[in-house]
Amino acid sequence: MAGKFGKPSVSNARHMRKAASGLFNWAAEAGRDYVMASPCVNLPKLDPEHPRTRVLSEEEIRIFWHGLDRDDLPYDRRTRLALKFELVTMLRSRELLGAHRDELFDLDGEHPRFDVPLKRVKKRRVIQQPLSDLAVEIIKEALASEGQQFVFESPMYKGQPIHRKAMADALRGTMNEKCKGKSKTPGICDLLGLKRFTPHDLRRTAATLAGDLGFDDAWIAKCLDHAASKKTEQIVPTVTGKVYNHSKRMKEKRAVLEGVAAELRRIIGALPRTPVVVPKLAA
Repeated sequence: MAGKFGKPSVSNARHMRKAASGLFNWAAEAGRDYVMASPCVNLPKLDPEHPRTRVLSEEEIRIFWHGLDRDDLPYDRRTRLALKFELVTMLRSRELLGAHRDELFDLDGEHPRFDVPLKRVKKRRVIQQPLSDLAVEIIKEALASEGQQFVFESPMYKGQPIHRKAMADALRGTMNEKCKGKSKTPGICDLLGLKRFTPHDLRRTAATLAGDLGFDDAWIAKCLDHAASKKTEQIVPTVTGKVYNHSKRMKEKRAVLEGVAAELRRIIGALPRTPVVVPKLAA
């Protein structure tokens, strides 16, 4: 909490406590002789985290999207394309930054998709994410050469993906950098005159656009790789999702992501190829 071992952060303290509790509870399980008992038993409950609610408005999306195309921004083009890609696909930064050619399918066909391996996924499960035409455009621009294997290749280390913090650093900038010798550069938000936000806020913005278009929350949750607990007003038992329902719901996910892409085209001034049609929910 005080930042004795790093940056002062309530979030970091919560993660550390959860990790320590999991470690000691595992070490104290029957059959293990690491500790006699866990010191993390009966700890008081933590205060709930304040939910983050930052969502970009249509005007902010327009400024952000066109601003990323400016030639005078001090950040690599692929980093800027990765920011666009997060808004278009709803994927987490860690999931998309390692995108490899071998994980892309049917880019020139009717059902393009991106398979994210479980090692990069928060819930340790493979994500099959449909790609809209806008997402495919971003990928094709980022893949500048036939020999390039990673979609968002590092400008500094050839053959390696962009660093996992590159997108956040680009948005935030390095004006508060304390290390000697490192340059201090304003972030994209400051350069474009936008209230600061994080890459994760782009996921929330895309989900909000989908909700405003009328898509079902359960469908949006699938795109976000969240476990949906409700389907309209009907509560779905947890075991259904964990054991019995392994469907990727690709049709629903594709409808949502194509709808978001069309809405983004409208906002940024590029007309969608087809009007957004929200499919009716099955009875």
